[in-house]
Amino acid sequence: MDFALNDEQRLFRQTLRDFAEKEIMPVASEWERTGRYPAEFVEKFQDMGLFGLNVPEEYGGLGADRVSYALAFEEIARAWLGAAGLFGPHSVACWMVSRNGTEEQKARFLPRMASGELRSGLGLTEPGAGTDLQGIITTAVRDGDHYVVNGAKTWITNARVAGMLPILVKTGAVDGGHAAMSVLLVETDTPGFRVTRDLPKLGYKGPETCELVLEDVRVPAANLLGGEEGHGLQHVLGSLEIGRINISARAVGVAQAAYEAALNYSREREAFGKPIANFQAIQLKLADMATEIQAARLLAYWAATRSEETGGRVDLEAGMAKMYASEVAIKCALESMRIHGGYGYSAEYVVERLYRDAPLMAIGEGTNDVQRLIIAKSLVSGKGRLGW
Repeated sequence: MDFALNDEQRLFRQTLRDFAEKEIMPVASEWERTGRYPAEFVEKFQDMGLFGLNVPEEYGGLGADRVSYALAFEEIARAWLGAAGLFGPHSVACWMVSRNGTEEQKARFLPRMASGELRSGLGLTEPGAGTDLQGIITTAVRDGDHYVVNGAKTWITNARVAGMLPILVKTGAVDGGHAAMSVLLVETDTPGFRVTRDLPKLGYKGPETCELVLEDVRVPAANLLGGEEGHGLQHVLGSLEIGRINISARAVGVAQAAYEAALNYSREREAFGKPIANFQAIQLKLADMATEIQAARLLAYWAATRSEETGGRVDLEAGMAKMYASEVAIKCALESMRIHGGYGYSAEYVVERLYRDAPLMAIGEGTNDVQRLIIAKSLVSGKGRLGW
């Protein structure tokens, strides 16, 4: 049992941390407040290879181990959750293609996805189908060598900048179950594909989150992920599991930022002639925050390690990490605001942004109540196991 990062992982983390503290932290709050799109970070992430985290080296990617994958999101989200969103859904799409795509699909898409030339996201959620993905009504009807796609998607991050989106569709009966579901790799310059609007959000600003419609979009049959119909839900669920490791790491980053802000402020702020860090009430809050953040971090790394070890599904571990870490992020953001007092409610302090960003992690990649059900199902079935 080894809880330490190896030399390569430590160097990777330090590189990310140095970049985040130097380039992202100084501008994050202002850019978030003004709605500025962080295009400069896209170029930096391309240079650092972060768009290729989940792309095998043979296709030009980093082929990163799962813990390094988690480290990337933890360190960037610590500086700004929105910046992590620039390559978050993209990384899950890369995983989906690299794990499930045909050899032709991998060769065609992955090298450009790894470089960031071709950016992506996930086209899953619909206005009437979020948690219940089997309830989607977007259809894909075979017409010769193409599928004709009609439907709408919502809450799609990076939709405006994506060159290709994996779109979950029904290739069978609309009222059919998982056997009627497939994933099509839809190139966004195809006629009939339209982004209709950007959704206003409480937090998670920087990357756009959009609604889109597909009207008689003709997608080549060669873009059917894996080459066979009926495997879409399996492709998506396996990829969302990796996405939960991503989300748990982002949550740890946000929680860490909230804790650091609270600790620093408590050392500087004085009341009754001494720093408030000397008051027991503040010390109790800091102790709880630090302990819970470290527990969340270990859960995230545990899920990442188990994913690497098994090479398969880790529903229990990823569900636990995502559920717990996201709740810790929300709690730490609130506790940090309380330690800041009135200043915590001011947009001039980073904690206000963290307080708005944190709730997203309890919703994204499956709500936390869904995670509890996944965890329980894994335990009851005997498939999940506790321990390192």
